Amino acid sequence: MQFWQSGMFLPPARLTDLARASEAAGFEGVTVSDHIAYPETLSSPYPYTPDGRPPFERETPWPDPWIAIGAMAAVTSRLRFGTHIYIAPARPLLAVAKQVATAAVLSDDRVVLGAGAGWMREEFDLMGQPFERRGARFDEMLAVLARLWTGDVVEHRGEFYDFDPLSISPVPSKPVPVWIGGDSDAAIARAVRNDGWVGNLYQPDEAFEKAERVVKALREVGREPGPDFELVLSVYALDDLDLFRRLEDAGVTALITAPWMLAGSEWQDQADAIARFGDEVIGAMGQGPSGPLSGEQA
Repeated sequence: MQFWQSGMFLPPARLTDLARASEAAGFEGVTVSDHIAYPETLSSPYPYTPDGRPPFERETPWPDPWIAIGAMAAVTSRLRFGTHIYIAPARPLLAVAKQVATAAVLSDDRVVLGAGAGWMREEFDLMGQPFERRGARFDEMLAVLARLWTGDVVEHRGEFYDFDPLSISPVPSKPVPVWIGGDSDAAIARAVRNDGWVGNLYQPDEAFEKAERVVKALREVGREPGPDFELVLSVYALDDLDLFRRLEDAGVTALITAPWMLAGSEWQDQADAIARFGDEVIGAMGQGPSGPLSGEQA
């Protein structure tokens, strides 16, 4: 099992510090989250809380994920970076293609596009993108992105996107992995057609239920969690090694956690918490970045 560090809610000026500390502690990667703006009047219900209220305030910082990833990539050498999650269909197709491709090139292909269909209608309205049928439009977007990222000349005539032959540059040297976020049946089906599923923050029992749903959907098309399909989620537990091993046995390939978040507001305390997590959890699980530890590292 791999471990990713969440940068959500961290002051943006600390993201490069977080990246350095996470790389030193043995984390696989760092994730950043995404919102475009916070409308003063918000009518869209948040889908992951009982009362539909989002778990953040107007003042919560949401730095642009690809700029943040570029900055963190510049101060690290092997750490991966992902979005958890990026509201891709709220943006124009070519803007998404250019931003993700550039981040992939500048990071030496260390980025993952974790994306979802989105829940906040107001963001779509602000960006001039239709909220209705966003799932179908998202599917078409992902198919076109994969073609654009090859660097080939692409002409597209689709239901939602239509453009004459063009190409973009620079492009990644290998495909950008795409993880799909969301708990709905449609989101899980979309994930199975791509490279992974990235869930939300769950109680342990719920985490096992989500993993079971994803594994079942994978097996129906002859796939399994592993290097070619990452099953990623967060759980309400910081250092429960037995729980982590049982989740791994259930098919979870990576956990997103945030040991810094429970260590107060001083950066040194947060950095110490990250280092302890590396020693006491990542080391104890016998898992380093992109594979098991060996030799003196184990």
